[in-house]
Amino acid sequence: MDQYILEMNHITKEFPGVKALDDVCFKVKKGEIHALVGENGAGKSTLMKILSGVYPHNSYTGEILVKGNTQSFENIKDSEKVGIAIIYQELTLVKYLSIAENIFLGNEFNSNGIIDWDKTYMSAEKILKEVKLEDNPDTKVIELGIGKQQLIEIAKALSKNVEILILDEPTAALNETDSKNLLTILKELRSKGVTCIYISHKLEEVIDIADTVTIIRDGKTVCTNDMHNPAEKLTEDKIITHMVGRQLTQRFPRKEHTPGEVVLEIKNWTVYNPEIPDKEVINNVSMKARKGEILGIAGLMGSGRTEFIMSLIGAYGVNAVGEIFVEGKKVTIKNPRDAISNGISYLSEDRKGKGLILMMDIMNNTSISSLNGISHSGVINSNEEINATSSYVKALNIKTPSIEQKVENLSGGNQQKVAIAKWLMTNPKVLILDEPTRGIDVGAKFEIYNIMNQLVDKGVSVIMISSELPEILGMSDRIIVMNRGKFTGEIDWKEASQEKVMHYATGGK
Repeated sequence: MDQYILEMNHITKEFPGVKALDDVCFKVKKGEIHALVGENGAGKSTLMKILSGVYPHNSYTGEILVKGNTQSFENIKDSEKVGIAIIYQELTLVKYLSIAENIFLGNEFNSNGIIDWDKTYMSAEKILKEVKLEDNPDTKVIELGIGKQQLIEIAKALSKNVEILILDEPTAALNETDSKNLLTILKELRSKGVTCIYISHKLEEVIDIADTVTIIRDGKTVCTNDMHNPAEKLTEDKIITHMVGRQLTQRFPRKEHTPGEVVLEIKNWTVYNPEIPDKEVINNVSMKARKGEILGIAGLMGSGRTEFIMSLIGAYGVNAVGEIFVEGKKVTIKNPRDAISNGISYLSEDRKGKGLILMMDIMNNTSISSLNGISHSGVINSNEEINATSSYVKALNIKTPSIEQKVENLSGGNQQKVAIAKWLMTNPKVLILDEPTRGIDVGAKFEIYNIMNQLVDKGVSVIMISSELPEILGMSDRIIVMNRGKFTGEIDWKEASQEKVMHYATGGK
């Protein structure tokens, strides 16, 4: 464990007008799990893109040594040749190919251009055992849950004889069971000598799994601590203080809200699967959301939370049966445009895929759902667009040099704020937030919680879907729990606990 398998010395990386990394030093011992922690925009991803060859060696200054040998990676293939593999938060599997085809995609067993399928499937079976997957290698990836897909990504890395495995937010989309399973497998890989670099905003996981923790802030190394040394071991509070440069005495800024009249009511709502039209996904549920409250919707992965909400805005399902009332008036919603016109806005859990257009700038992303409000005779009033966007950038504290900055260049937390700004500009009566803090750091989370409180103070009804129980308990005034497409419990925040929520989430009554 004393030998450094990786040394990144004095790494500096600049983009136009921004120094992303400033003299960062990062050393990893062989066979350890080394957590890399920091706020969104701290430089974690940039450092790993340098290590994995996404940014070629001439684009930064400093040196990389792997097993004592200086490396100059021009691309990802170069880093893979010395045993480095990276698994991103957004999985890169081809869902209509089989497990085996995905594992060896780009590294096929072939002779004269002909793939040896027998060897492919035999090798896939062997690697799947290492990650404790018993599925047939011929199974299509689309048939598997997100937890198993994450394990296939690890199997794919192992097929390349990986020695340094980089995992970027590997449990962000996983439920608690799949997360624990993944952490167990990483610990077993560690015992076999695989070195892991683990990036996560889930600090309880970091403390559970990491041998060493390195924290970076504003592109600089803050500290590296040995978690097995009692004098150096970090707590969640200490990690947060190092990350944000200040103490966060309150993780969830709870306010005592006073809910008003019902703004959204759903009666006897049933929805069928769009791909299997006779299969019920949501089964005869009813609910009310009030002005000036945060209504939390909890449930395990697959409980139907997102499907329920997306069906309400006309974006999921077929043959939806039931009634929707907004401020007492029955409405018909066939598509998201109808939802917006009736005062219901939805922030997608997938901000990069469905929430934002990454190649467009902040201004265009913010105004895209509200063009009718800033247009006259079909012509956009540029001054109104600029003024409105600038006001949201200021109000939400979006860190950017300009509203003309492309969204893809922002940190995850600031991207999320742009997505929120887009829906605030529609002046919603009901704002639905699906996993609003997924993949963002504690500092940005705190800011988003404050934004939610401010909206509630103005009379907006906020509905929050979250897989993080502390978040549900810490921010909700009332909690509805789902299991298999049904509402199994409703709890006032004063009576709520993790045990109660999990009781209902697992089908208890």
